[in-house]
Amino acid sequence: MIHFNVPAITGKEQEYIAQAILNKKLSGDGNFTKQCNEWFENHFRTRKALLTTSCTHALELAAILADIQEGDEVIMPSYTFVSTANAFVLRGARIVFVDIRPDTMNIDETLIEAAITKYTKAIVPVHYAGVSCEMEVIMDLALRYNLLVIEDAAQGVMSTYKGRALGTIGHMGCFSFHETKNYNCGEGGAILLNDNSFVERAEIIREKGTNRALFFRGEIDKYTWVDVGSSYLPSEINAAFLYAQLESAEVINSDRLKSWNLYYKLLRPLQEKGQIELPNIPMECVHNAHMFYLKVKNLEERTALMAFLKEKGVMSVFHYVPLHSSTAGRRFGKMHAEDRFTSQESDKLLRLPLYYNFGEDQIGRVVDSIYSFFINK
Repeated sequence: MIHFNVPAITGKEQEYIAQAILNKKLSGDGNFTKQCNEWFENHFRTRKALLTTSCTHALELAAILADIQEGDEVIMPSYTFVSTANAFVLRGARIVFVDIRPDTMNIDETLIEAAITKYTKAIVPVHYAGVSCEMEVIMDLALRYNLLVIEDAAQGVMSTYKGRALGTIGHMGCFSFHETKNYNCGEGGAILLNDNSFVERAEIIREKGTNRALFFRGEIDKYTWVDVGSSYLPSEINAAFLYAQLESAEVINSDRLKSWNLYYKLLRPLQEKGQIELPNIPMECVHNAHMFYLKVKNLEERTALMAFLKEKGVMSVFHYVPLHSSTAGRRFGKMHAEDRFTSQESDKLLRLPLYYNFGEDQIGRVVDSIYSFFINK
């Protein structure tokens, strides 16, 4: 059986976890947490990075920092994970879903302006498959309408847009280190703060609403409850595991890109015959090979292909069910204008196995199975 995902292991995770145990510091913000934060700050040139327990919590923290209130509107694509919307719904926001571009599955930047109202507070672009949204247009809109931009870069670690790391272009960015991501610690996340005005309050909210971080830096003589907050700190064990991955970030990235490129090369003849569509990477984007997907002609064909691959011992999966069509999506949000591509394209998309140290022979098996399906049709 070829699994869809196998969490990356670099070899130093157990060693670093053992060090964390020997350091007798297992709760959050120990040495490994600080090293992870500094790694992001140095490599991605963000003003401040803070590890969180998940990307979900990073988004929730961002929603609090954005001062989202009851009745505010937040613009995002419907083709995303529920956490993208939930973080803002928890603050009382109404979600305004905008259609996607079929070439990248990202929010269609040309449709955002028409969705802006006097109640709009933020835009949340989601960088699908680690391929950037058209951030120059989105940031220009945010500037003109005085809106915040919170990047959902859960899938975008090591990807760039016009040379800038995803997560560092908007006012805030959110990462995921779930076991399905390129770099993982089982469950984990981070928030990147690209505006100094958010830094001190982010530390307070993340520390249960206390100014404990200031106390530990010696900036105040005692700490107390000063704001709303929650417990968003991951344990040192999670951070130790993650740091081992970050030290090998370039190796993991190169390995995944090699697999992605091989998939593309081997499947391209099927695209040229018009039997499938392959991912599109815009010129200004450098992606991280977070996933490899293809599109078939419709839901029926995708269902048949998935079943065929399963018979051949290959696990493949579809992705998001558009949020605007869900029970909660209809309750907490609305689709702005026409759903021209979101539902249609989501029905066609199928994700193939891809992970660190995924062998060429395994890719060959997957590709051979796909060719067999279309030959037999």
